[in-house]
Amino acid sequence: MVLVIFLLAYVIRRKLDRQEAFSSDGFWRIWFQRGATTESGRENSLVKGYALIILPAICLMVLTVIAEQLGFRLALYPLEMVLLVLLMGVPGWQSSLKVYSGAWARGDMQGAWHHVKDRLPADERGAALSPEALHLSISKTLILCVFDRFFLVVFWYVIGGIGAAVLARGALALAEHWPQAGARPAYRKMADWIGWLPARLLACTFGLAGDLSGWSRKVRHVVPGFKKSTSEVLMISANGSLTGYALDPERFSELHPEDWPRFGGRSLIAIRDLLSRSMLVWICAIALLVIAGVV
Repeated sequence: MVLVIFLLAYVIRRKLDRQEAFSSDGFWRIWFQRGATTESGRENSLVKGYALIILPAICLMVLTVIAEQLGFRLALYPLEMVLLVLLMGVPGWQSSLKVYSGAWARGDMQGAWHHVKDRLPADERGAALSPEALHLSISKTLILCVFDRFFLVVFWYVIGGIGAAVLARGALALAEHWPQAGARPAYRKMADWIGWLPARLLACTFGLAGDLSGWSRKVRHVVPGFKKSTSEVLMISANGSLTGYALDPERFSELHPEDWPRFGGRSLIAIRDLLSRSMLVWICAIALLVIAGVV
């Protein structure tokens, strides 16, 4: 049932993303408003934030155990599917990247930046970014966003059930939406620790889903990659797995200057396809684990 519930949730979530509906970010902001006020000098305290994600996760774990003991486990699967649909998803990205690609094709780099600037990290939103730097920044943000909101959730759902998935996604939400900005870097570190193993697993998956020979030359630099961040691991391994210099704009412009106007859109399509194929590999792996009786 784990595979069935995940597949149903994944299909529903993809359809909702295409319609740009039901983002969970608003829910997390409302939930974290309980931490909007704090005592002076305790703005960086992490206790209240952790409590707001750990307690619901524990409640779900306990509820699952009780349902199994009483023989009502099937009754919880609809709840798990709804929660997975809410935990996953990147609504809004499709339209942003469509207009970004259109602006890139027209050579309107200022317009391309304008359409995606709100999605870039705060320290990379400068309008003076070169086209190459802008594209690498938005590509990195896209890959990391899809990893956080799909692969991370799926990994912990399969490993620890819906409670673990809520905990993992909640840790990421703390790093993004906690009202006290001073505490967010510490929450980000925790989210990176939670994502350490699934990020390396996805980096290895890129080799199966993309160019295996190119990936094999890059993966040695990121696996296990103890000192590298999640974004570095995913970007380096994705770059090796993609053909046509999809994540190397400088090299592409040198070799194919006549195709430069189409580079932005083609690169994003290549990244999207790599991530989709990687999820297919994960689905096949989960199916094999189910057949083997592991999950």
